[in-house]
Amino acid sequence: MDVNITIRPGLRVKAFYLFFIISSIQTGTGIMSTPRYIFKEAKQDAWISVIIAGLCMHLIIFVMFAILKKYKNTDIFGIQTDLFGKWISRVLGTIFIIYLFSSLVSILINYIQVVQVFIYPMLSPWLLSIMILSIVTYAVLGGLRVAVGVTFTFFILTLWLIFFLYKPMTLMDFGHFKPMFEATPMELLKGARATTYSFLGLEILFFLYPFIDNKKKAQLPTQLGIVMTTFLVLLVTFISIGFFGGDLLERSIWPVLILYKLIEYAVIERFDLIIVTQWMMVIVPNMILITWMISYGLKRMYQLPQKKAVYGVVFLLFICGGLIRDQFTIQLIIDYVAQVGFWIVFIYPFVLYPLVIIKKKMNKNRGNHS
Repeated sequence: MDVNITIRPGLRVKAFYLFFIISSIQTGTGIMSTPRYIFKEAKQDAWISVIIAGLCMHLIIFVMFAILKKYKNTDIFGIQTDLFGKWISRVLGTIFIIYLFSSLVSILINYIQVVQVFIYPMLSPWLLSIMILSIVTYAVLGGLRVAVGVTFTFFILTLWLIFFLYKPMTLMDFGHFKPMFEATPMELLKGARATTYSFLGLEILFFLYPFIDNKKKAQLPTQLGIVMTTFLVLLVTFISIGFFGGDLLERSIWPVLILYKLIEYAVIERFDLIIVTQWMMVIVPNMILITWMISYGLKRMYQLPQKKAVYGVVFLLFICGGLIRDQFTIQLIIDYVAQVGFWIVFIYPFVLYPLVIIKKKMNKNRGNHS
């Protein structure tokens, strides 16, 4: 496997789109329940944990770019090949692929469960799976530029969801935030870690970097994407604490969706039904980008044609979406993805960075010696 790769100009994307890519891949089904998990750890100071997690993500992005800039034009697979050799890099790359596929499964089955609870209890998961996966397959087979285009379009079309949180915001009780600053530093850090499932997706930078056209301008839109994601999670966490309070928030599985149930209009009796339906446009970009990452990874490591890889991934997703239904299994998969994702996304870049520095210095010394 070559460490550095060459991408044709027609396959590259502008750095500008990294803002929408990062924001979209981090905003999925996880944000529906994130306030509950953060509150369990940090209580009324959960909003501070979100800020801490956001600052950590900025640091991670900085480290990722520092690693990637040490190479001419590479991705995570090239970096691992350079550091660990062919076989160990394949093992690590396969772990990446398994983690990404598990993340895909968790997004699909979680959304199916939400639809069944809020809209159609008797809806066949097979039918909903094939509807979602048809869009995903079409976009991924079109190539990275089509996938990014769909992500950009769906991001714009779902922005209006933020503005309809005004109703629960007016019903907040600020007494729910008292006493403030009571959580210990350890509780705040545990709360920050509880955001892991919602903030997964940063690893896409390790896959996309070779395809970025103007790399010198890539860091700013990426960091701004983190700002957008942090703002969204902070907003829904703050409103959820202020509206629900402690006990009720801990008992709510999807507190963010419940907030939308408060919105009523004369011609729309249940506004939350529209929100759940519209949320498909939130999760589809997630699934498109992750499916592309998996198919690209399989092509890079095992020379498997990307089209065949896409069909294989979608078929396995379809099976998982139809068979996995009980809440215990769904939560087990989500917890697994969050735990593994924490090490891959939040810890692994800090392991790679010193290894890359050492490797480059060794190569430089060898060159000077020669």
